[in-house]
Amino acid sequence: MFDLRPVLDQLSVPGNFEISVPEYFNFGVDIIDSRAAEGDKTAYIWVDRSGCVVEHHSFSDLSQASNRFANVLHQIGACKGDCAVVIMPRIPAWYEVVIGCIKAGIVAMPGTNLLTAKDIEYRINKSNATVAVVSMEHVSKIETIKDRCPTLSHLILVGGEQAGWLSYEKACAEAGVQPDPGAVVHSRSDEIMMAYFTSGTTSLPKMVPRNHGYALGHVVTGKYWMDLKEDDVHWTLSDTGWAKAAWGMLFPQWLFGTAVVLYDGDAKFDADIHLRLIGQLGVTTFCAPPTVYRLFAQMDISGYDLSSLRHSLSAGEPLNPEAIRMWKDVTGTMVHDGYGQTETVNVVANVPGVEIRSGSMGKPVPGMDVQIVDDEGKICDDDDIGHIALRVGDVQPLGLFDGYYEDENSLNRDSFQHGWYYTGDTATRDADGYIWFVGRSDDIISSAGYRISPFEVEKCLIGTSRGGGVRGRF
Repeated sequence: MFDLRPVLDQLSVPGNFEISVPEYFNFGVDIIDSRAAEGDKTAYIWVDRSGCVVEHHSFSDLSQASNRFANVLHQIGACKGDCAVVIMPRIPAWYEVVIGCIKAGIVAMPGTNLLTAKDIEYRINKSNATVAVVSMEHVSKIETIKDRCPTLSHLILVGGEQAGWLSYEKACAEAGVQPDPGAVVHSRSDEIMMAYFTSGTTSLPKMVPRNHGYALGHVVTGKYWMDLKEDDVHWTLSDTGWAKAAWGMLFPQWLFGTAVVLYDGDAKFDADIHLRLIGQLGVTTFCAPPTVYRLFAQMDISGYDLSSLRHSLSAGEPLNPEAIRMWKDVTGTMVHDGYGQTETVNVVANVPGVEIRSGSMGKPVPGMDVQIVDDEGKICDDDDIGHIALRVGDVQPLGLFDGYYEDENSLNRDSFQHGWYYTGDTATRDADGYIWFVGRSDDIISSAGYRISPFEVEKCLIGTSRGGGVRGRF
């Protein structure tokens, strides 16, 4: 079993960034099961939609529940390397399914709860997925498209019963808490662990495979940007289908032994209940999209108990100075912006202890050679707009993906050029090394934390009866 402690000890030495990814690594076994053996420590705190039901789930609980699901996958005949689409709200089963998939070597593909039937069909057929694990609200979508998905052979329903579907609860109840022979695999760090789909401007969503070593790469995210401690309670606001969930609800936090808040909030954001829960649960580190901080800035939040907060974070777009000032006045914490992608871990951040310049994403984090370069890969002069790029050598930077899935050869050529990974974003760098975001190199639309492709918008408009009336109006 991989021992994480030497890695964390290395990171505690200033200027020391020598992390070797082991040949074999499995987050479910090497981290979750190891944490479970340390005692009855809380892995996550689940809060129901009303905010009234609060459940503390330990690493031991999660270890056993994920073993049960790994056994279920093995029993139904799912094999290492098979893909499983996973769509459900912020409920305990999401963690159990994702960690169970990781243990079993099944490639979990989280999807947001806003996916349509066509979106799901595309993802299943793109990946040749054999398994779908969804909550009740997504069953009708799968039923609509399953006959057009020839590889899809196992349907698992969380939180209900349906003809033709395996009940998640019943199947797990009948499975053992110890792994069956062959249910938990020995996974290489370079084997695919998960996959996400991210929007592109000229094509359908791109499939981004993430290998098992990617999970370990998030020590960078947790150490430098999030500043996580073992006694922290961390809360990131994210849908379970976003890569942000991997960043803020899963890998960095549990690498550091940090408890996570899992709140099954309503689709319509309720600022009051979120602010109350920070105090009630003793949240110490908090990450929200800029839209949430802007909403808080329009309220009088002085009456809420936010005294537990010691570190605040945001990402996605620059946050206006007034919202930052208001939050600091009330909580005493600055909002630390950070930058990364589905394809990376955190690579640029406002790191605690370093001066924050309002509007800047910060500086490259240790171990990441991030530069602003031109089309030919030449580093731009200070204050010139260029591409945000990550230097790629003989060894991939920690947490960087290996390339888009299978037939994305042209995208891979565009992304990996001149010894750099081109992120598709543009920025400037000032004389002191701070990076200032400018925009997408393409035309991706950013809305409340979602990245939306104009191609997808156009496709939807064309598919409507009134789409023709929109043409030419932009």
